[in-house]
Amino acid sequence: METIHIFHTNDIHSHLENWPRVAHELKNQRVEKEEEGDTVFSFDIGDATDRAHPLTEATNGQAITRLLNDGLYDAVTIGNNEGIGSTKEELNRLYDDSHYDVLIANLKDKDTGLQPHWAKTFSIYRTKEGQRLGVFGLTHPFPVSYGPLGWEVEDPFDTIQHLIDLFSEGVDTFVLLSHLGIHYDREIAGRFPEISVILGAHTHHLLPEGERIGRTLLAGAGRYGEYIGQVELQMEGGAVLSSKASVKNVQEQLPPVRHEMDLVRQYQQLGYQLLMQQEIAHLPEMLDVKWDQPSELVDVGLKAFKDYAGTEASVLNAGLFLQPLLEGVVTRSDLHRSLPHPMRLVKVTMNGRDLRELLLDMEVQRPILKNRGIKGSGFRGQIFGEICYNGINFGEETGEPLWKGEPLKENADYTFTTVDFFLFAPFFPLIEERGRNEVLFPYFIRHIMGDYLKKQYPLIEGRKK
Repeated sequence: METIHIFHTNDIHSHLENWPRVAHELKNQRVEKEEEGDTVFSFDIGDATDRAHPLTEATNGQAITRLLNDGLYDAVTIGNNEGIGSTKEELNRLYDDSHYDVLIANLKDKDTGLQPHWAKTFSIYRTKEGQRLGVFGLTHPFPVSYGPLGWEVEDPFDTIQHLIDLFSEGVDTFVLLSHLGIHYDREIAGRFPEISVILGAHTHHLLPEGERIGRTLLAGAGRYGEYIGQVELQMEGGAVLSSKASVKNVQEQLPPVRHEMDLVRQYQQLGYQLLMQQEIAHLPEMLDVKWDQPSELVDVGLKAFKDYAGTEASVLNAGLFLQPLLEGVVTRSDLHRSLPHPMRLVKVTMNGRDLRELLLDMEVQRPILKNRGIKGSGFRGQIFGEICYNGINFGEETGEPLWKGEPLKENADYTFTTVDFFLFAPFFPLIEERGRNEVLFPYFIRHIMGDYLKKQYPLIEGRKK
């Protein structure tokens, strides 16, 4: 009988404060277990990168995928942060320096219909005693986001069935690296008993002792590198005799690594240093920001976003802008600190009747949302802040919404620009329910803001750096 140890991490999201201990533990466990004669595999289940971290932003994620080499992973899969948080060109370069396999079975190049050159659909890993583990990865199907970026994301259930039909004679059991979420994982376990282990991610679920559905063991290690998961398989003659799951709390159960806090600070500092080297614009005066009222920076943002989208109006919440832009040179570091959100713009088209209802609802919610603290749906700020408009105002006496100073016509179509946060977050459901919505790819809002500033406030030629 052979013991196989599978270590797994997921949804690190560039939270590098835990990474020195995680990498150290993965290396130590591999050495220790292999010296005992056991087989060891290590996998990451996606969303290792997150553009909110300056080092990820400055290197388009490549610094994080290089850091994963230190964990001696056998393979990783991609999450939505890698897949739709990158342009196609950036994703095609993301794993240039990786020393591990990238397993992703349900993503194809939209132009060629082929597997990306940096990935494998499936891999068979052999243990010391010759057991054959068929391992594959799946990422959450976001066709609305993947499609415009040049990728085709396939239905996970169709992909699984195809791989099982194709490889069942060549492997002893299947292991799934699932960046699909716990609900998908449970359904997969019920439908595909051939899969012995599902290592989960995306929904940040923590399963301290795993979860068993039929013959399948589900595992999940939370988020941010706060936990390392471990699955232990007992196999003999190609059959799984037993399986169990556990997790280890990185901060509570692992000793500090020498100089770990210095390392974490250096990751942050290096990111900002690299971003500071990329100069964008030169402001003649500070663009201030206030969360409880319109301000200079929010006003410029409203103009920048409607200019990019080619609409006559725009809507934003002031809480998007975390800090002002100071007089003088603006760098990518300044923009990243001000707009760390992984958000894109969305063009929303509505008829006048629905737009009137939406705008009146925004006005009702204005005092409720102004000081409301929020997190999620890509928002990296503290509070929602004031709702601000460009191209839209309200009659002083009637309170009726006006489009460029004119009353809305019920059956006419109107298109405004906002952030996709308004589409995904629950504040204004009418946008999703009645809007004809187009998310604009591939750039995040800070990139769009930077391009606008570059045009409006160009760098001064001959300036001494």
